[in-house]
Amino acid sequence: MTTLDVSALRTRFTGQVVAPGDDGYDGARALFYGGHDPRPVVVIRPADAGEVAAVITLARETGLELSVRCGGHSPVGHSVVDGGIVLDLTHLRAIAIDVEERTVWAQAGLTAGDVTRAVAEHGLAVGFGDTGTVGIGGITTGGGVGFLSRKHGMTIDNVLAAEVVTADGQILQVDGANHPDLFWAIRGGGGNFGVVTRFKYRLQEVPGVVGGMILLPATPEVIHGFLREAAAAPEELSVIVNVMPAPPMPFIPADQHGNMVVMGLVCYAGPAEEGEKALAPIRALAEPIADLVRPITYAEMFMEEGDDEYHPTATARTMFADELDLGRVTQVLERLRTAPAPMRVAQFRPLGGAIDRVPADATAYAHRGRAFMVNVASFLDGPDTKAEREQWVLDTAAVAENGGTGAYVNFLTEDGETRAREAYPGGTWERLTQVKRQYDPANLFRRNVNIPPAG
Repeated sequence: MTTLDVSALRTRFTGQVVAPGDDGYDGARALFYGGHDPRPVVVIRPADAGEVAAVITLARETGLELSVRCGGHSPVGHSVVDGGIVLDLTHLRAIAIDVEERTVWAQAGLTAGDVTRAVAEHGLAVGFGDTGTVGIGGITTGGGVGFLSRKHGMTIDNVLAAEVVTADGQILQVDGANHPDLFWAIRGGGGNFGVVTRFKYRLQEVPGVVGGMILLPATPEVIHGFLREAAAAPEELSVIVNVMPAPPMPFIPADQHGNMVVMGLVCYAGPAEEGEKALAPIRALAEPIADLVRPITYAEMFMEEGDDEYHPTATARTMFADELDLGRVTQVLERLRTAPAPMRVAQFRPLGGAIDRVPADATAYAHRGRAFMVNVASFLDGPDTKAEREQWVLDTAAVAENGGTGAYVNFLTEDGETRAREAYPGGTWERLTQVKRQYDPANLFRRNVNIPPAG
């Protein structure tokens, strides 16, 4: 292992340098998901894009493997590298909102919740995902499917420009006219092409939404009806339908804990009266166990940050489905009922709307025409349960998936290496490998769902 002179690094960087033995080292190497215990040689938190370039140069010169960390939510631990250098963007937190232009420049150390709360003060929003603690760098470069996607598109559809530090240490300003190939690639191609230090987003006027959580009993008819009504609803409505055992939350009656339920997260980005009309068919499917849906600010869609000590371990699979009929839903529900894991979930996201209006080749996210995104997950009770839970996930996914293979890169887990071509089908893959060859020919940025350079 290459050794680094940490004292020299502290002199070289004005940002924070954290090494083994330092206070805060364990926190700096911790990830959101459990099952990982990486011990990097050093964690460097640059103060600006110039220092980001210097960290990249350090990795290139030493040959140490480099990982880039934004929010630390990589399911397979890509954010931190064992025995290597972690480039942690935590200290890049500047934000500049132009209310008149309806744009915001946001540095990549910010989280989705940080940006959402800041722009919400002006009645504005950019759609990220559904979790406030994720870093904007990871969710944006991977695509960004969330509560505003059907109305205002994916996160990448609202990126106007970016600042990117490439493998050779250049700091590039990219947009549709400047380095357009790189600008195309970072919108969906993940962290393969450089370190994005800031993004310029288009902001949407979202003064309020009708949103929150609704809990319904899980029957095949309720699940199928929820998906049918949500897919047919005005595009102002985006929903996430989770079928799972009811968790012991305080607003859920105790006698329902552990029962299979439909936990719907709904967001209607339009007038409250019309939102209530759009949600009426969903509420009519069954007597709600709990109904927390109400007129709120968009920022309230992002729940309070959870316990820092909570580090779940799970196995999961992401896919698409073009049809989720009653028979298919019935089979998935039966598999959930009889699953070996105490906690398991099948998640369905109706797509369409503004997502589908963007041409498939306009960004590196190429699954524009798919009707549903589906995720199946099973939590682990220890390493000895992994094989059993993985097989259950695969078998359940095989029931749900239809209409052709596909994968959303931000939800890929251990299967990312083998399914990268599913995330980037057809000509998208070839184009990405060409961009990779131009901007990172040595594959320095490989702690990701990796796209190797062409040739």
